[in-house]
Amino acid sequence: MEYDRLTGLDASFLHLESEAQPMHVGSLAVFEGPPFFDDAGRFRLEDAREVISSRLHLVPRFRKKIMTVPFGQGRPIWVDDHDFDLNYHVRLTALPKPGNEEQLKTLMGRLQSTVLDRRRPLWELWFVEGLEGDRVAIIQKTHHALVDGISGVDVATVLLDFEPHPEPVQAPTWTPKSPPQPMELLRDSLLERVTVPAEMVRSARAVVRGPRQVANRFTKAVQTLAAMGALAPRTPLNVAVGPHRRVEFVRADLAPVKHAKRTLGATVNDVVLASVAGGLRHFLESRDEAVDGLTLKAFVPVSVRDDSQRMALGNKVSGLMVDLPVGVRDPGERVRTISAQTQHLKETQQAVGAEVLTGLADYAPATLFSLAARLMPFQRSINIGVTNVPGPQQPLYCMGAKMLEAFPYVGAFAGAAVVVAVLSYDGALGFGLTGDRDAVPDLGVLAEGIEKSLAELEQASA
Repeated sequence: MEYDRLTGLDASFLHLESEAQPMHVGSLAVFEGPPFFDDAGRFRLEDAREVISSRLHLVPRFRKKIMTVPFGQGRPIWVDDHDFDLNYHVRLTALPKPGNEEQLKTLMGRLQSTVLDRRRPLWELWFVEGLEGDRVAIIQKTHHALVDGISGVDVATVLLDFEPHPEPVQAPTWTPKSPPQPMELLRDSLLERVTVPAEMVRSARAVVRGPRQVANRFTKAVQTLAAMGALAPRTPLNVAVGPHRRVEFVRADLAPVKHAKRTLGATVNDVVLASVAGGLRHFLESRDEAVDGLTLKAFVPVSVRDDSQRMALGNKVSGLMVDLPVGVRDPGERVRTISAQTQHLKETQQAVGAEVLTGLADYAPATLFSLAARLMPFQRSINIGVTNVPGPQQPLYCMGAKMLEAFPYVGAFAGAAVVVAVLSYDGALGFGLTGDRDAVPDLGVLAEGIEKSLAELEQASA
């Protein structure tokens, strides 16, 4: 039997997960409120569920759950959830009117702190009413094993609309398929393990046919290992994390950032990284930490998904290790330093090397890979995670309501108590900062630092 089996990278997010380290990604989006309510002022929750239900066939894994192989003798598979209950996944909650942003951030942190139930499809969507300014928020969470950040934007554009009143979608009838029996899955997984080396034999033949190409890929993988193996400086960010999260938001116009990247000869991502470096400088100075000459290490995920894989769920993501020049005072110099470095990393294709390493997980016995995944966070090879996701540059709508702004969520993890995620949408940048609630009570200081750094960069490029 052919199975929809998780890749090694997808499975790693399951192995890494614990109560203190939920491995899902998400977002918070704010919408105009009135279209969500009927004439009596009641939230149209059933209508919302009907709209989402009509489009689930476009993202089939949103009705699938995880089935593990007995005794851990293979990577898990996706199977249809015969008890799928949309009411469980799409919920309504409320802030006490008029709910302010601090209350919304507290709710966001609380919802994102809990792990998703593995007995069900690994996603949740919460509508939040009661927000001041006659607005409604949507808080979403999806397990990293199901979707990566780049394809997550594609999924959002399926569930949302590019116009206020689109044509209704006629959903086909969904008939769940029966899952395999556990012993049947075990037998097939063991058989698959025996047959996989055939692919390795083909790879060996490819070595003979194209030794230079294979040698280049191996060299990139070794270079990536060396970059990941170097210890990052010890900072207040590199501590054990608990089960609770706090979030902060930073808003920025995209136009000044694009002007800065043109003026300084960089990319938007370089400017974003420089703003985070400046924010970290402000944050550490507020804690009386020494910053002169300090360089911190950031893990920057990059997509290795090509256009043919748009709308495909699962992870096609690798990453770069980028040095953040926190010790550099001049904002323009920070951008130029990062730009020269990222250009070099792209030319040496470090991300390709990282993809080779993660691809090896497909060949590792599941139990050994699980152990390796759990040991990874304790290497302290990074100080912070920073991810920048390009989103649609035109308005999106939900049930006729315009999306006003959006902020991504990526959870903190063991050894790195802060992650900064950035989403561009309709001419704006939304920074979503996640921190361990106890280790980083002053996460707002970092948000202020990023705002200050963006203003300095705008001045420097004027």
